[in-house]
Amino acid sequence: MNAIVIEHVPVAELPSAWRARLVQSPGAHVTVRIEQEATQTTVPNEEFVTDDPLFGMWRDREDMADVAAYVRHIRAPRFDRNGTRNEP
Repeated sequence: MNAIVIEHVPVAELPSAWRARLVQSPGAHVTVRIEQEATQTTVPNEEFVTDDPLFGMWRDREDMADVAAYVRHIRAPRFDRNGTRNEP
């Protein structure tokens, strides 16, 4: 991890947002340490686990076996451009 340390910085020279968070007097000196934030890593082989009872409640529906086709069907318009009704 990379870090930058600046020692004996007068509080008056700090950015105003930083000064507002300090309780030291403006004449005090502080040490500023700036560290790189750790990146979040995900474990690719970790199995997804949930205890939500509704998760997967439709996995056994045969009309949704081909999910892409099912979604195309429900997104299809009810009527054609000429005004005739599409079959359900």
